[in-house]
Amino acid sequence: MKKLSQTLKNIWSIEELRSKILVTLLLIFVYRVGTHIVLPGIDPARLSLDQSGKGMLGLIDTFAGGAFSQASIFALGIMPYISASIFMQLMTVLVPSFQKMQKEGESGRKKINQWTRYLTVAVTAVQASAYVGYLYQMTGNTPGAIFLSKGIFTVLTVVLLTAGTLFVMWLGEKITDKGLGNGTSLIIMIGILGRLPQSFTQELVSKSVRTGQILIFIIEIAILIAIIMGCILLVQGTRKINVNYAKQIIGNRQFGGGARQYLPIKVNSAGVMPIIFAQAIMFLPTLLFLNRTTTGGIADVFTDHQNLGYMAIYSAVVIGFTFLYTALIFNPKQIADNLKQNNGFVPGVKPGQPTADYIGAIMDRITLPGAVLLALVGILPGVAQRLGVTAGFSTFFGGTSMLIMVGVVLDTLQQIETQLLMRQYDGLMKGGRIQGRQTMTQASY
Repeated sequence: MKKLSQTLKNIWSIEELRSKILVTLLLIFVYRVGTHIVLPGIDPARLSLDQSGKGMLGLIDTFAGGAFSQASIFALGIMPYISASIFMQLMTVLVPSFQKMQKEGESGRKKINQWTRYLTVAVTAVQASAYVGYLYQMTGNTPGAIFLSKGIFTVLTVVLLTAGTLFVMWLGEKITDKGLGNGTSLIIMIGILGRLPQSFTQELVSKSVRTGQILIFIIEIAILIAIIMGCILLVQGTRKINVNYAKQIIGNRQFGGGARQYLPIKVNSAGVMPIIFAQAIMFLPTLLFLNRTTTGGIADVFTDHQNLGYMAIYSAVVIGFTFLYTALIFNPKQIADNLKQNNGFVPGVKPGQPTADYIGAIMDRITLPGAVLLALVGILPGVAQRLGVTAGFSTFFGGTSMLIMVGVVLDTLQQIETQLLMRQYDGLMKGGRIQGRQTMTQASY
């Protein structure tokens, strides 16, 4: 306890760090207030849009901190910006002109960011129009839920949702620039955590009404802690490839000196992207079979997270997307060329193409267990629900929510620890440095 109080005192004594924390908290508070402001023309007392655990809509509602189901001005949250960012990231891999732009340094990065913002506006406008249709569909049997004329309500809602998403994007950029960093990820994490108190209370109440169920609730909390620890291992797990650097003599000076370092290859290089892609793919068949009057069949398999068929298909899709996305973002040839340019080599392996083949083979071997573990994390909420956990609380037992929370918390703690170590304070932990997702993605060469 004394160590904790001293660490908090050290954090507060650093003016720059204190300012970053206060700015971050203020902007997060503004975001959370906005998630509770309902769109004009809607009677919130007659609105019922609960999407807990319901496919892609449930994912959007989770990322938006419940604003989607509350018809808030931030209903679409940061998701359109994420979609635009993913698209631009794929373009930089697949399109040569975007690859060239990315290699232009700071100017290229600014161009890509500008294109991402333009694309965000377009994506938000399309999603806002779809959201208006969704609102009319969900409130069709509730007279008075929408009390404005359809034309005025549609235009007003599209404009406000687009402005709301752009404002949330601006908040994320300000948190990145003036706060603790990782603004977009922090906003998503806060949105996810915003549902935790309500879900926790519902689970506790459901277990309290039955005799002897409190012990089961305690066991659930213990399992949840174990899952969090496992996710930390999945996020931080790496395979280290030893790299040597040859001596380089320029004039009368020697550089390098045969230094030995290592190249960290992540077990889960794809992050949460395969889970997000898999949930989107699993959501598409529900659109095709949406008008079916039967309750059974294909539609139920793709909408029921507790269904064993859903879990099997979902796991296969996650594993497939993990290999696909890893192949898109991980380029062994480029890494081998960078090592060669910096006089680096892997002991026992020739520079150039043999090094690329060696790194690629290692990446293939460690991607499989990483993909299987990622698929397991993805289906854990459905498993928890089958075992009696409430739908809202089960989402915290794995899936996108858990991976994002673990990754963002690690990144934030790393930012704070870096600030402490720069000023010769002790870090947050005695046992070693905290490594976030960004640290693990930085190659040692």
